[in-house]
Amino acid sequence: MIKHRNNLLNVVGWILFVISVVIFSFQMGYLFISAKYQVEYIDNRLFYIINILCILFLTPVILLLVTKKIKVLSISIVVMFITANVFMLVSSNQIVKNITSISPNWKHVLSIKENVENGEAMYYRNYYSILARAKERLPFETTGEFHVKWLANDIAAVTYKTKENTIQQFIGTYGERGSGGSYYYVAAEIHGHWQGENIDVISDTEGITVIKDGKTELFEWNDIQQFGTLAVVLKKNNEAVWTVSLNENFEIHSDASKATVGNISIYEATLEKNEPIILHYSSSN
Repeated sequence: MIKHRNNLLNVVGWILFVISVVIFSFQMGYLFISAKYQVEYIDNRLFYIINILCILFLTPVILLLVTKKIKVLSISIVVMFITANVFMLVSSNQIVKNITSISPNWKHVLSIKENVENGEAMYYRNYYSILARAKERLPFETTGEFHVKWLANDIAAVTYKTKENTIQQFIGTYGERGSGGSYYYVAAEIHGHWQGENIDVISDTEGITVIKDGKTELFEWNDIQQFGTLAVVLKKNNEAVWTVSLNENFEIHSDASKATVGNISIYEATLEKNEPIILHYSSSN
């Protein structure tokens, strides 16, 4: 019985040791890849979390091998190591703030890293699972909290306040609605009249018009900013007002004579809690 128990402990110990070695090797590999290819963890806090996981898996192995007197010292070292990493995890996020959000279907990750001191924010794209590369800088210096809302499984709207006291929206897009990967203009694809609950959207040659609670507002082409091939942000006086996005059931047709299929959504640019409104195609103009 005792022999069987010892054998089981040895097996468990070896498994934990192998896991800790794999985690440690991954961490060392990350340091090499990061320096050579300018990639980062999609969230900087992952570095410290992985350190903690490595020592947690290694700790039982150490306790199985050392004497009772050394166990106390070992546990003290482990506690100090974990405490140090938790401290660095928290303090690092006060220098570079990580805004991380996973899509509803768990296939995409929005990652923005903000330099807290100067308000510069960088959008990262996760090309390598939990590893990412900087893609583009947000055009305005930020202040305050970021509000992230997934308008679809592949569209994330980020609403934030700038140091100029304006509201802006940045849209992370991770897919398309076409079939061949070609670029297309969202405003042109939604040409026509769309209706939703207490709101209408009309896209025509003049731009995009939004009618909400009887108030009509035209956004000319110079006030429309496209993100990827899935969404546009409508602006007034260089401030975001609405985001219009293509729902996942929206179909892109190269033949303009084909009927419009699918829905679009409109999402207000506000720091207050709100939900996107689904719009249904009503008619062509």
